[in-house]
Amino acid sequence: MISISERKRLNKYIDRFPATRTLVVGDIVLDHYIWGKVSRISPEAPVPVVNVTKENLLLGGATNVVNNIHALGGVVGVCGVIGHDEAGKQLLHLLHAQGIAIDGLIVEQNRPTTIKTRIIAHSQQVVRFDRETKSKIEKETHRRIFDYVRQQVSEGLDAIVLSDYCKGVVTRELVRDIARLAKKNDVIVAVDPKVSHFGMYSGVTILTPNLNEASIGAKIEIDDDRSLLKAGALLLKRLKCKAVLITRGEHGMSLFEQSGKITHIPTVAQEVFDVTGAGDTVISALTLAMAAGANTVDAAGISNYAAGIVVGIVGTATVKPGELKQRILAG
Repeated sequence: MISISERKRLNKYIDRFPATRTLVVGDIVLDHYIWGKVSRISPEAPVPVVNVTKENLLLGGATNVVNNIHALGGVVGVCGVIGHDEAGKQLLHLLHAQGIAIDGLIVEQNRPTTIKTRIIAHSQQVVRFDRETKSKIEKETHRRIFDYVRQQVSEGLDAIVLSDYCKGVVTRELVRDIARLAKKNDVIVAVDPKVSHFGMYSGVTILTPNLNEASIGAKIEIDDDRSLLKAGALLLKRLKCKAVLITRGEHGMSLFEQSGKITHIPTVAQEVFDVTGAGDTVISALTLAMAAGANTVDAAGISNYAAGIVVGIVGTATVKPGELKQRILAG
């Protein structure tokens, strides 16, 4: 249990969120939801017939991180790739409606915009189908992305989030170039990793794997405190990053720092209804807090409170600064 003075200190960092500038670089996804009801099974095959009642389009992938940072009050931009198609236009429209700059989005003519379509009946996902390509971006696209990142850094960027969904944008070369540029300019680089890309993230500031991702990345089965400590130390050593924050569901978080300090943060979630998008909320709040001047322990604590809010809501959710401050003060 943290003291009242500690809670007030955390809230002062949240007050500084609007003064921070973050750029999210990664895989752009359009989330398409089809909602309906099931009352019978198809006579053609043993599958449910969904009577559609509504549809909606939401920012997904890297743009869900953008949405989270924007909701928390930070100034945020986005850089990634979309296709020359209707889904790309829809994404531009959704970002523009939020007042988020879209000049960092690059159109690749022969690459479709990634769409994830989920069919949901009676609050349960029936099926999901994806339209995408996972091939690496073109060399010219890589150059344009890095040029845009370099321009943003020169204009006073505080932090970069690499949002990797294994769709071809976050490559080994791009991570290497961004990590070097950020180090020279004292810019935070935070990564929510994907297990198949673990070896690519060398030199970033902080990683936020979940327990399963950390286990696979460290090549250690994490089943007790001893194996957890070993995995955290190994990831720090292998990736040469300043910190690793392992999210552990109902067991909270464990923060491993380059200095050797280890901090275990208990969960503050009161009830867990849905963990969808919780990883995006964690990395968004963590990065904003670090950009606002919080040390890694305080930043992890703030992200833990933010995650505790979103897992109590069904569906992908964002957190507002006021509700985050209120939750922190409530303990």
